[in-house]
Amino acid sequence: MKIVFLDAKTIGDDIDLSGYEELGEVVKYDFSSSEEVPARVIDADVLVLNKVQVNEHTIGTARNLKLVCVTATGTNNLDKDYLDRRNIAWRNVAGYSTESVAQHTFAMLFYLLEKLRYYDDYVKEERYVGDTIFTHFAERFCQINGKTWGIIGLGNIGRRVADIAKAFGADVIYYSTSGSNTQDGYTRTDFDTLLATSDIISVHAPLTPNTEHLIDAKALSKMKPSAIFLNLGRGPIVVEEDLADALESGQIAAAGLDVLCTEPMCATNPLLRIKDSKKLLITPHIAWASVEARTSLMNIILGQIQDWKKETEAM
Repeated sequence: MKIVFLDAKTIGDDIDLSGYEELGEVVKYDFSSSEEVPARVIDADVLVLNKVQVNEHTIGTARNLKLVCVTATGTNNLDKDYLDRRNIAWRNVAGYSTESVAQHTFAMLFYLLEKLRYYDDYVKEERYVGDTIFTHFAERFCQINGKTWGIIGLGNIGRRVADIAKAFGADVIYYSTSGSNTQDGYTRTDFDTLLATSDIISVHAPLTPNTEHLIDAKALSKMKPSAIFLNLGRGPIVVEEDLADALESGQIAAAGLDVLCTEPMCATNPLLRIKDSKKLLITPHIAWASVEARTSLMNIILGQIQDWKKETEAM
C-alpha cells in the first residue's frame, strides 16, 4: 500500500505519524497545488489531505486510488459524485477538536473581557513601577457570572462551551441555525432574541445556506453595545466589512475571530483597519490545533485506514 500525504504541513511537524509506515510506503508533501496533484497521486492507494481539491482534474491520473481521508470534518473539497463513480471510498473525522475549540473560545473571551493586552502592556511598559496604589483598573471588566451567553450552533462544540459557560454562572441560550435542533437542558430562542439579550455571543455553526452572512449589519445592530462577539465557526458566517464598521462605531464592544472569509488573511480584509486589541482579536484558525486534538485526529485517520484495509482484505 502506498499512502500519500498531500498537505502534511497542515497537520504539523510535531505529530508522530510513524504508525502509518507500518501499513506500507508513505510519501509526504508539505503542500500540493491542484496542478501538482495529478503527478503525485498516480500510484497512490490512499490519499491523506486537508484542503486539497479532489476531483477528476486533480486525481484523474490516480490509477490505484481506493481511499481518500480528509483530516477535517468538512468535505466541501471532495467531488463525491466523481469518487462514487470510480468506487473510491472517503473518510472524514468529527469530534476530535471539541475540547480544543471550547478552550480557545474562552481564551479569546478572557483576553477581550478582561482587557488583558492593556494590563500586560501597562506592566511591561513599567507604568506599574512606582504607581500610587497597589491596583490599577483603568479598563473596566465584568464577570461572566450573571451574564447571558448566546450560542449560535449547539453541536458538540457549542454544547461544551455551554457547559463551561454555565459553570461560570452564565445564563446560556442558543439559536438553532437549522431550525430543528432542540437540546434538553438548554434554552432555545429565536435569532433576534439571542442578539438583543446576549452579553456574549459565540458562533460554533458550520457554513450552510442558513448561516452564510448570518452576522451582517442588521444582526450587529441588534446586539448590545457592550456585547462581545466570537466566531469559531466559519469565516463567511460574518460579513467582515459590517463587523469592522460595527467595531469602529462602537455598535458592539469587541470581537474575537479564529476564522475569516479568506484564509490566509488577504491584504484587503477590512478588519485590518482595527488596530485596537481591546476591540478585536484575530487568531489564524488555530482553535482546533492543540497538540492533543491533532494527535487524536491523526490516530483516528490511521484507524480508518487500518479498518478499511481489513475490510477490503476480507472481501
